[in-house]
Amino acid sequence: MNRLSIIIPAKNEGAALVALLPRLRELHPDAEILVMDDGSTDDTRNVCAGAGVICVSAPYSMGNGAAIKRGARAATGEILVFMDGDGQHDPADIARLVARLEEGYDMIVGARSWESQAGVGRGLANTLYNWLASQMTGQVVADLTSGFRVVLAHRFREFIHLLPNGFSYPTTSTMAFFRSAYGVAYEPIKAAERVGKSHIKPLKDGIRFLLIIFKIATLYSPLKLFMPVSFLFFLLGFANYAYTFFDYGRLTNGSTLMWSAGVIVFLIGLVSEQITALTYRHTD
Repeated sequence: MNRLSIIIPAKNEGAALVALLPRLRELHPDAEILVMDDGSTDDTRNVCAGAGVICVSAPYSMGNGAAIKRGARAATGEILVFMDGDGQHDPADIARLVARLEEGYDMIVGARSWESQAGVGRGLANTLYNWLASQMTGQVVADLTSGFRVVLAHRFREFIHLLPNGFSYPTTSTMAFFRSAYGVAYEPIKAAERVGKSHIKPLKDGIRFLLIIFKIATLYSPLKLFMPVSFLFFLLGFANYAYTFFDYGRLTNGSTLMWSAGVIVFLIGLVSEQITALTYRHTD
């Protein structure tokens, strides 16, 4: 049987870890449990020591994604389990997610229901991300941003260099798996209300999540993003030409600039597509 490594990124989550760690140890006594302390200033280290759990501390906060990367490197198990340390994810769901790997998948993601979303705004944003990712991949993406996932360790480590240090590691890893034709499945879960205060800042992270939309496209197939934009510039150029031709009987600089922009955007997309292909090239 493959050994589990349960990786928990945590920043000042001591209050939630008090209940989470003993339950994890009870349900998975043979698993390796790693709490990746992201520069916590609370009693996270003491809680881990009391529960007999490995705590790997960073000297300062590097971000949720950075904690995930450090955990993936330190883990010794063949199967990695990523879950939040704020009490939202139920340890009892781990066995159900791991079991799905036996169906031939490389990664199983815990898909939250609408009731489990942290507010209407977050729910609407996640719905938009899921729709866009589904359009890009041609597959049903039930929860693009879920941090509760089970994955084969050797597959996940192929993409560590792509993962950001911030909160969008779930998006990046999911799109990387789809791009590389690795099997991804979704298992319904119910997320509880987090313990303590969220680390997400609405204004700052709202802008960051907006950038995720563009990142989704560029991670999977840049031409699917650049081609429509290029085509739009060409249409605007022709529309402007038709207007100026009938009004002034000549071609204006505006149309020429729009057509030029269309060509430039298309070429940027073409180069991006080649760079993306090189990024996902296997060396093993």
